Amino acid sequence: MGQAWGFGRYGGPEVQEFFDRPDPVPGRGEVLIRVDVAGVNPLDHLLRSGLVDGLDGGRPFPRVLGMEAAGTVLARGEDVNGLEVGDAVFGFALTGGGTYAETTVLSAPNTARIPEGLSATVAATLPVAGTTAVDVLDQLGLPAGATVLVNGVGGGVGLAVARLAVGRELRVIGTGSTAKREHAEAIGVGFIDYTAEDVAAAARELVPDGFDGIVDLAGGASLRTVAPLAQDPRNVIAVGDMSVPDLGGRFVERRVDRENLERSARLALDGLLAPVITAVHPLPDAPAALATVENGHASGKVVIKVG
Repeated sequence: MGQAWGFGRYGGPEVQEFFDRPDPVPGRGEVLIRVDVAGVNPLDHLLRSGLVDGLDGGRPFPRVLGMEAAGTVLARGEDVNGLEVGDAVFGFALTGGGTYAETTVLSAPNTARIPEGLSATVAATLPVAGTTAVDVLDQLGLPAGATVLVNGVGGGVGLAVARLAVGRELRVIGTGSTAKREHAEAIGVGFIDYTAEDVAAAARELVPDGFDGIVDLAGGASLRTVAPLAQDPRNVIAVGDMSVPDLGGRFVERRVDRENLERSARLALDGLLAPVITAVHPLPDAPAALATVENGHASGKVVIKVG
């Protein structure tokens, strides 16, 4: 038996609970891992709220929270290639196993070995934030010297996008609240404080001719404010707001396979994809970790140290 943190039904934070569960049995194409570190993401509370379908693997309640983790392989199911018992790995829990737990199952095609020199803490941030950063910038395909606006730069994904964009020699402007300024400016981002400035006016002053690309992480009214700032609406890429085609833009095309995980790990080793980890919580502190992200107060990436 091992401790896990999850939810007994769909709803808000009030449905969350700690519980004990037996070690999951890895099914076909899965590996059982001992979790060392779990990443915390907005997707976690969206799944708990019942707003996202298809990622629970049909598992019964209570369900474990969390989508990304780093740890050590304890057992393999059938038809697992390229991963062995004892390997240090990181990846996605795409079949409903959750990651806020002492052990869990990961989908083997969506799991990769942690390369030597990369910590489990950094590796645990890459499945969601790291690969998303790679995907949106590949989709934009902007040349060095181009301008990109990261709308909602202060969170784990936003800072990953900004850091990688700076590494690609793009000029990066980011929007965020006052508390997010320090981390953004530290990696070379021109910052617009949406709590103190007219975002559209400030952006036009910085980039009068419009942006070559926009990566939106805020959605809603904020997306509708910044979308007209793009030179070409097709170069507005949204990560969370599925309505972006109504504005002429595109939704991010996600690649969550092992190849993209390995690529993200190499970029992290090279310092081109350096997550800004601002909080490391023990598993008993998981409620506070997720609350920070859910309330929009997280600056950078929040992780849970399990092992």
